[in-house]
Amino acid sequence: MTAPPLHEVDDSVVADLRAKLVDPKTSLPEKYRVLFSLRNVKGTAAHEALLQALKDDSALFRHDVAFCLGQRQDPRAIETLTNILHDTKEHPMVRHEAGEALGAIGTEECLAPLREHLEDAVLEVAETCQLALQRVEYLAAHPEATNEESPYYSVDPAPALPASTPTEELRAALLDEQRRMFDRYSALFALRNKGGKEAVAALGAVFGARSALLKHEVAYVMGQMQDAQAVEFLTGVLKDGAEHAMDGAEHAMVRHEAAEALGAIADSHTIALLRDFAADPEPIVAHSCVVALDVLDFEQSGALEYADKGGEGEAPARRPICPCRG
Repeated sequence: MTAPPLHEVDDSVVADLRAKLVDPKTSLPEKYRVLFSLRNVKGTAAHEALLQALKDDSALFRHDVAFCLGQRQDPRAIETLTNILHDTKEHPMVRHEAGEALGAIGTEECLAPLREHLEDAVLEVAETCQLALQRVEYLAAHPEATNEESPYYSVDPAPALPASTPTEELRAALLDEQRRMFDRYSALFALRNKGGKEAVAALGAVFGARSALLKHEVAYVMGQMQDAQAVEFLTGVLKDGAEHAMDGAEHAMVRHEAAEALGAIADSHTIALLRDFAADPEPIVAHSCVVALDVLDFEQSGALEYADKGGEGEAPARRPICPCRG
């Protein structure tokens, strides 16, 4: 549960990046490159640029901006994130991400809005707020849990169980529909940290579960793991779209996360698939495929940073695992 490090960057660089965000000629993949840079930059200028980005027309992009605000753990974002969570006209996926971000920031001020939406009419928003509240309460009682060892720079929605926990035990907890979502997430992140064939198989079994929230998180961590053994699972999820509507298509938030994970894994066999679904009738899925293809291009180019440095300045960014989730 390690927050990504933030770096000092000249305000003129941030101003250049912000200008690109609001330029109507800037493509969605280019905006993601800007976002990936701004996420890692300290200071008021970067924070205000991220708030400006929440006005973007793309729900996919707005939801990832909310995610970045949570990862930065800057209390200045609480009011904005609370307003998004309260806004029932906002896309549910953006509201979900705002709730998760409040849980990541985790201050006393975050508790009231989370409690207000524990029974939200949108199931994924309600589950997110329940999980976020449980995270805040758990870490208040177990502050040492923030020091867990993880190979990933991310503030997770729940602390991972110890890596020494047997894989079968973690799998059983993850798939138990009677367990709290918090406990299932803790097993999920332990499997991510373990890695390997058995862990990927256990995670892949979740795609038969009921909760779209849980399944979307599994797709996300598969992107973090960048294990080619996950490609078959993720491909099946992405394909489970409109053509299966009569049988109950997979939730868009799960399919979009699968697309981004496929881009992060950078398997050449996924290129044709992502190109096909870049025309998906669900905008969130289509936009995710467009951005995932851009990430694939980056991975295969051998470049060191998926980031827009803002003119000639430097905006440090780690090698991505999906467009903005480091």
